[in-house]
Amino acid sequence: MQSAPSPLPLASTVAFERYKRVRAKTLDLVSGLSPEDMAVQSMPDASPTKWHLAHTSWFFEAMILSRQSDYRPVDPHFQTLFNSYYEALGPRVARPDRGLMTRPSLLQILSYRHEIDRRIAGRLMQPLSTNEAYLFELGLHHEQQHQELLLQDALHLFSSNLLKPSVWSREPRTAPLASARGGKVGFTEGLTVIGAAKDDGFAFDNEMPAQRVWLNAYALDADLVTNGDWLGFIEDGGYRNPALWLSDGWAMLRQEGWDSPAYWQADDTGWTTYSLTGQTDLDPSAPVRHISYYEADAYARWAGARLPTEAEWEHAAHHHGSAFGNLDTEVWQWTQSAYAPYAGFSPTEGTASEYNGKFMVNQMVLRGGSFATPRDHLRPAYRNFYYPSQRWAFCGLRLAHDISSTEEATCKPFEVT
Repeated sequence: MQSAPSPLPLASTVAFERYKRVRAKTLDLVSGLSPEDMAVQSMPDASPTKWHLAHTSWFFEAMILSRQSDYRPVDPHFQTLFNSYYEALGPRVARPDRGLMTRPSLLQILSYRHEIDRRIAGRLMQPLSTNEAYLFELGLHHEQQHQELLLQDALHLFSSNLLKPSVWSREPRTAPLASARGGKVGFTEGLTVIGAAKDDGFAFDNEMPAQRVWLNAYALDADLVTNGDWLGFIEDGGYRNPALWLSDGWAMLRQEGWDSPAYWQADDTGWTTYSLTGQTDLDPSAPVRHISYYEADAYARWAGARLPTEAEWEHAAHHHGSAFGNLDTEVWQWTQSAYAPYAGFSPTEGTASEYNGKFMVNQMVLRGGSFATPRDHLRPAYRNFYYPSQRWAFCGLRLAHDISSTEEATCKPFEVT
């Protein structure tokens, strides 16, 4: 008679319960999609939903399970099919070709997920090293990143469908949309600390080490820029005035024919936009989404303002986050900061060293979080990043302002600490 499996140790039980919650959320998000929906790729920057489901399982297999000397992969072919960009792990399918993989089937991929879950449960029966414990946590946050990514990718896919389907009956929000507050929040000059320290809990390697940064006096708008605000930019010729645009941005505008944010459409009755819940009338009071860095920068210039630096944004979030509406619950917010390593940056040990560091060029930092970002995935130090031309992500903006001695009195002063 076969004996019953030994129960997981208490700490491992807690870890596995969290693992199961994160993994179940991914499947819940895609529960309304058909196998056909999950197989298609609409552009090179996006991936099929089916690939997201497999890749997030591959990550746990490649980063944790395969560290065992006698480990046998679930399917050796999956090591190539679902590797994203890890050169150290061998060949992979190029991102633009992921939609060509009609095999393995969705059922096979769901079976793969189930088997990885079973093997992770078994692995947690034994203690994890410090590095393995970090990689396990990294895997959970990696899956949460892909929960948002697969929604962005699915939105782009369905927007390309002439039926403009309403795939989700309601938006899969992780937090409610906050009401407008109005005004600005001001901060006086001084030294501040940004980034994550080793004892702060989980953080990606690109958030470390913590840095001391000097900030001049500045203010941030309490609210995000809205669709109504953006309509004013359009109506004033914002997309036709090269003086507002960076040279690369103006070239991209002309190349792509931009005249509004992604998913906006104008007809004789006004503006509509496409979202995860289908085609709807544009809500002027809602924060604008799906704008590139180039558009955000041009809008800020038109508005007589600028984009915040990532240090300003993080300082404001740390020291008076409650003063802002939709700080991290609606859109990722573009900053004027290039995505670059902090002084003293050291990538994660081992294969996961390729997670962030090698992308630190030609991209811009976004701060905050979106309506689709899991709440326990976020912290003020979080550094998201995209190329300045990309618009399919859930990106918007919050304006920043330089403060003079006469203007400072119009803002709520909070000392930089």
